[in-house]
This record gives sequence, structure tokens and C-alpha cells, in this order.
Amino acid sequence: MINLKLIETNFDEFNAKLKAKKVDEGVLKLLLDTHNKLKQKRQELENLQAIQNAKSKEVGNLARNGEDVSSLKTELEKNKKSMQNAANLVNELEAKLDLVASRVPNIIDDDVPFGADEDENVCIKTVLEPTKFNFKPKEHFELGESLGWLDFATGAKLAGSRFTVLRGVGARLSRALVNFMIDFNTSRGFELVNVPFLVNSNTLYGTGQLPKFEEDLYKMRDEDLYLIPTSEVPVTNIYNNEIIPVENLPIKMTCYSACFRQEAGSAGRDTRGMIRQHQFEKVELVSITTPEQSPKVLDDMISCASDMLSALGLPHRHMMLCSGDLGFSAAKTIDLEVWLPGQGKYREISSISNTRDFQARRAKIRFKDGKKNSLVNTLNGSSLAVGRTLVAIMENYQNEDGTISIPEVLKKYM
Repeated sequence: MINLKLIETNFDEFNAKLKAKKVDEGVLKLLLDTHNKLKQKRQELENLQAIQNAKSKEVGNLARNGEDVSSLKTELEKNKKSMQNAANLVNELEAKLDLVASRVPNIIDDDVPFGADEDENVCIKTVLEPTKFNFKPKEHFELGESLGWLDFATGAKLAGSRFTVLRGVGARLSRALVNFMIDFNTSRGFELVNVPFLVNSNTLYGTGQLPKFEEDLYKMRDEDLYLIPTSEVPVTNIYNNEIIPVENLPIKMTCYSACFRQEAGSAGRDTRGMIRQHQFEKVELVSITTPEQSPKVLDDMISCASDMLSALGLPHRHMMLCSGDLGFSAAKTIDLEVWLPGQGKYREISSISNTRDFQARRAKIRFKDGKKNSLVNTLNGSSLAVGRTLVAIMENYQNEDGTISIPEVLKKYM
């Protein structure tokens, strides 16, 4: 949830940063109007309460002196009804403001470039040179089908489009990647956690998936349960509505999970292969920390994911997302894009974000420093998307005869 105090303290900057994230001006106007009306009605309620307190005190004083207080009591009763009406209106406006604000994205960090879409993202650095071949490299789906690793037809038979069955060495390599990623992340100080793949609506609200992105979620019929779109959701919400001692921060966690997304807005995109699936596997990084620590923790998470790609020998680059390409909850995001020689382009394989206190405000995650309770900062990132890493290995480690070599660091896991 956005910090609504910014409407009063720095509205121009607040407004500009939300417009840069493509928030509709009508929504911003509704947000401001509702906020101002609520502020006015709260003041009216406080005035009525002050009158009630003063007149109640006056009634007590007059009654002790034996004077007639009937007219004052009538005034008190009338004022009490006005107070109740004002309180009801305040409650209605608070609910309306929460509803409007719950659909407004996080504001961007100061160093995030303004831009309309992914074409205006900024390359920060490139790691390893793109793989070169003395033959025309194939795409992963050609390689996978010829080797019997990827069975798209059976995936479609079992569940429909955008599902894949991994078989034989392909399935073993996928499992090897999961174990390698978990070991790599734990060696960097991230605690391994295992969480449910089903969560309730409050959990999804806490990390910003609800109510804005309900159409991308798979919901259980007749139950308040949804399949997770990423393990960021349950892992972050381990600390939902909790107060963490400051000495316990930062908390750094890693988690393997399957992820489920309807991909409602991606019709026609990446229809072949494993780039965009309804079900996929991912190893996630999640950190919970203080506002002062969060920039360094973000850098640590980026380094962890990037170093993992380097250990796998996969060329990649770091991209700073511009305002128009940032996710709903993110204040700042660095994407890692891996080189896919079959496609001849870089594709996202990890997205690492600092959400500042946006998720913490929704999920009520705080830390105690002395006597003061403050909102934490939460961060999350893929480390890595397992299917896309498998794709990258297949395309970068392919041989002219159609076989695929196994990266050295994965051999012990095979």
C-alpha cells in the first residue's frame, strides 16, 4: 500500500511518480478527493466529540449544583446522533480510500529512470560474452523435442496449451538445477524454507496480487484459497502482522516452489517452448530488512543471482527497469536477462525488486527498534526461474550434432 501521508507532504512528487507508472489520472484524482474528504469529515467528527465532552462536563457541574440540565441533555443527545452519523461517514470513506489505494502501485525510487515501456530500460552491465557457434544454433524446443527431453504434446493432452512434460535427462537436469540453486543461495546466507503452494486472499493482498491481479490467479472453487503465482507471496507473509526485533534483521530466505499463472495478458506471446508457461518452477530469494539496510540487501540479492548465472557459464546482462515497466509493488527492479543464442536475444531470467515498505504496510510487517515500531522493507527476486535456466543451458551448451553438454557445476547433481 502506498504511503498516503505523501499526499499531504509531497503531493507533486507523489503524483509525478505514479503517473510515470502509468496510473490513470482519474484514479489519482479519486484518491486525492477521497483523502481530502476523509480528512474534512474526521475534523468534523473531532469537533463534535469536543462539543460532547465539553457539554458532558457542563452537565455534571450543573447537576452537582442542583440546576436544571434537561435542555443540555437534549443537546447532548442530538450531538450524539450527529457524532454517530459522522463516525459512520468516516468509516465509509476510510473503506473507500483503502479500496482505491489498494489498486494504486508503489511509487518509484529516485534513481529509477522515467520511461514508457521495456524499450526504455537501461543496461547497467553485461556479464560474459554471448556464446558463439560455428553452426546455426537451434532454439530449445527443437533441441528438447529431438532429444526427448521436452514433451509438449503430452503436456497439452494432460492440461492444455502452455504446459510441458519433462522426461529423462531433461527432468533430471531440471531437478539438478533446483538443488544447485538452493545450495548456492544457502551458501550466501539465505535460509531455506518450504511453504504451501496454496494461500488465502489475505496473504495475496499482503504482497499486492489482490485485488489488482485476480484475473492472473488460479482460485480454488468454493474456498478462499489460490495457487501461488510465486513463492514470494507465502515467504514474505511468514511475517504477516508480526513485529520483528531489529537485531534479527535482515532476514534472508530462499524457497523452491511451483508457480501458477493464467498469463491473462500474454495471448499470442511465446506460444512455442517453455518461455511462458501456466505452471513453472522457480527458486526465490526474499529478504526482510530495515529501510537503511535495503539498498545493500538489494545489491546482495542481485549479486547472488548474477554470480549463479556466471557459475553456470551463462552470458547475461543487468537491466534497470524504467518507470513504465516496473511491477505493481516494486519501487526499483533490476532484471537479469540471459543470452539465448537460438533466439539471438537476451530474455529475462530473474527480476529482483525492492518494494520498500509497500508490501509491509499491506501485510503489517514491522520491526521494533527500542520502543518504536516501524515498517520493514521487503525485497524479492528470482534466483532463478528453473525452466528458463534449463532453456538457457540447452541453447548455450548445444553441440552441432544436437547433443547438449552439462555445465561443470551441475555434473555432481546429475
